[in-house]
Amino acid sequence: MPAHTPVDIAYFSDVLCVWAYVAQIRVDELKRHYNSNISLHYHFTPIFGCTEKRISNAWCDKGGYQGYSQHVREVCSRFPHVTVHERIWQDNIPASSVGCHHFIKAVQLLEDQGQIPAQPMAEYHGNTLFEETVWRLRQAFFRDMLNIAELGCHLTIAGQLGLPVARITELLNNGSAMAAMCCDEQLGDGYKVEGSPTYVLNEGRQKLYGNVGYRIIEANVHEILERPENQATWC
Repeated sequence: MPAHTPVDIAYFSDVLCVWAYVAQIRVDELKRHYNSNISLHYHFTPIFGCTEKRISNAWCDKGGYQGYSQHVREVCSRFPHVTVHERIWQDNIPASSVGCHHFIKAVQLLEDQGQIPAQPMAEYHGNTLFEETVWRLRQAFFRDMLNIAELGCHLTIAGQLGLPVARITELLNNGSAMAAMCCDEQLGDGYKVEGSPTYVLNEGRQKLYGNVGYRIIEANVHEILERPENQATWC
């Protein structure tokens, strides 16, 4: 593939969102196929900011948590690359995804500041240390049914990955991670992000939301890469 100016992709998700969980394979394929031709920026949106309210609003007439658990298991059954616990959303239910996002932003700040490696790592199947942190948190919830709203769960994963726990704690305590999380929220509001996952391309002109197939995402990236700069299109 010829060299191009990288396509910026703002990727918004909630760690507790099942559609973001199953979409990870598409994000991985984008990175593998386009490599340096895309620049992927991870942002987090609190779709499950209050899980009790979200489930009660959307699932009160469909079985509540039990009905939603069945829905999540049915979704995952269609995607053999992911594993889901049989009791998901019935035991160890996180109160919110916000604390998890707060922790993730602290790890992302470490990468931005050059305090942890930013390059893909073979031992993590091409993920960066930050990306692996996010993936392990998703797996901790969906596969292992851990309560990833708890700081103890975050710090356990940090320890497993050799992340600097003291520095993460400092970023959580001094407001830096909170500020980064607020920036994500403001950016999402500006792009009118409606849910998780959402891919925003072309400075907000192209937005793909929800369970979007890989070929559709690829077609949008390809169009931007192949369009001559400043040339209008008829379609």
